[in-house]
Amino acid sequence: MQVEIVEIIDRSTQGMTFPFICRGEDGNIYFVKGRGAGRRSLVCEWIAGALARHLGLPIAPFEVVSTSEDLIGLASRPDLADLGAGLAFGSCRRAITELTVAHRDQIPVALQRDVLMFDWWIKNGDRTQTDVGGNPNLFWDVESNSLLVLDHNQAFDPEFSPKIFGELHPFRAHIDRIFSDMVDRDAYATRFEAAMATWDAICDTVPPDWWYLDQECTIPLEFDRHTLKLLLLDCRSNAFWTMP
Repeated sequence: MQVEIVEIIDRSTQGMTFPFICRGEDGNIYFVKGRGAGRRSLVCEWIAGALARHLGLPIAPFEVVSTSEDLIGLASRPDLADLGAGLAFGSCRRAITELTVAHRDQIPVALQRDVLMFDWWIKNGDRTQTDVGGNPNLFWDVESNSLLVLDHNQAFDPEFSPKIFGELHPFRAHIDRIFSDMVDRDAYATRFEAAMATWDAICDTVPPDWWYLDQECTIPLEFDRHTLKLLLLDCRSNAFWTMP
């Protein structure tokens, strides 16, 4: 399913990619990441988001959205090259506020652990929080009074640092308990393997253009889905469960 964007409302002042705020033909408001975010970012958002959804994490609904050349031409913003015409990643807007330290005690322990292990599995080091601040890229849904997980544009990071992850992840307090418990380790590995049964189907739904760096689709993205699949399936190895 693709959702046609019918209105470009504004642009967010938050987040690394400053997504555009747009209205879709379905009536929903979307945070839209387009050309300026980079193709790898879009692929990571789509694949990691689909895996998170399969694992039952509270992630905002998302769609591939389409912006027409006509709409871009009618708009009067100077930064529309960062959106661009074509297919983009759209996450449904929610009434949210950034997760604070005070919110953490309201999040069920099981959910904290699930988010922690999901980020470890997909090598997402883009969540940091200490008692004095940080950039958790986790949000509090003010309507449901619960956690909302967003932003996976830096997932599958080849330069992922386990050390920094262990020092700064918002839910790092659970690492020692999970990593030392064989029952927990087996349970998470089983869940991850089940999610990987959907890997090829997820990758096949990535818009074909996103696998290329350029608009002409001549320069392939440095993203080997088959190698990454094997790495993600290595979730029972001792190396996976070793924290420096």
